[in-house]
Amino acid sequence: QVQLVESGGGLVQPGESLYLSCTASGSIISINAMGWFRQAPGKERELVARIITYGSTDYADAVKGRFTISKGDAQNTVYLQMNSLKPEDTAVYYCNAVGYETNFRAFDSWGQGTQVDVSS
Repeated sequence: QVQLVESGGGLVQPGESLYLSCTASGSIISINAMGWFRQAPGKERELVARIITYGSTDYADAVKGRFTISKGDAQNTVYLQMNSLKPEDTAVYYCNAVGYETNFRAFDSWGQGTQVDVSS
């Protein structure tokens, strides 16, 4: 079973920055995509940013130019640098990873979520 552990959420003022991290553990043979989604109260979960196999990235239009996703050297960790935060970025941020375990079973795992609040 693949587990994802997130860290780095918190309360900040508009214009400030936060840095999220997520590490995947378990019997993983490959991770094809890893990234971040968010869900604000009363809204559906949406993609924020993700890294796909071979390093290509995908960002939501709302965060382009402000957020940067990157992977750690171990390839099972993903980071999200969030700059110039806005109140509309307030949400629970979830890490997601898709890939294969050592038994060649596909996985699509989620972290427990970390709260990001942007408020003055």
